[in-house]
Amino acid sequence: MTKSLPFEVRSSSLAGKGAFAIRPIRKGERIIEYVGERIPHPLADERYDDDAMEEHHTFLFTVSSRTVIDATHGGNESRYINHSCEPNCETEIDRGRVFIFALRDIAVGEELAYDYGYERSGDETEQEERKYRCLCGTRSCRGSIMEPKSEFEKRQRAAARKKAKARREREQTKEHYRSGRSSATKGRKTKAKSAR
Repeated sequence: MTKSLPFEVRSSSLAGKGAFAIRPIRKGERIIEYVGERIPHPLADERYDDDAMEEHHTFLFTVSSRTVIDATHGGNESRYINHSCEPNCETEIDRGRVFIFALRDIAVGEELAYDYGYERSGDETEQEERKYRCLCGTRSCRGSIMEPKSEFEKRQRAAARKKAKARREREQTKEHYRSGRSSATKGRKTKAKSAR
């Protein structure tokens, strides 16, 4: 027997259609799985050219560096859950599957939303900033469905630290290898002398 959804899809002031609770939803409850066709990133880019589109596409969900879920193909009602900077839901990736959970108790009639947090590349244009603007209207609205700039900068710093650490470790390995070879060479010469 199929479990009925705790929400219905109807018009939303946030964006087109939205998902609205039709019964109380408890904090931590798994609401729905985000499903659709699993495709590689290059195919997603081919299907949805952001530069050519007037509005951004929100039915894609990045699962990993290789896989994207395209909810327009074989998707379900999860694709209508909109973005909010003050979300009442969150997503969780578990072994390649994406689930949407309640972050807090949700009352009947409330619109469900999670933070899309699209990853920035750091070279967003003003046009892209406008295209990905947020309309949630919450007190803490950051004005964008993209991740906060501070999160992007934090990721950049972490990546730079990781790169620097890897470089140091490579240098230490090379130095250790050079000094080991040098000691071994000295040892062979000594042995050769004492054998005479």
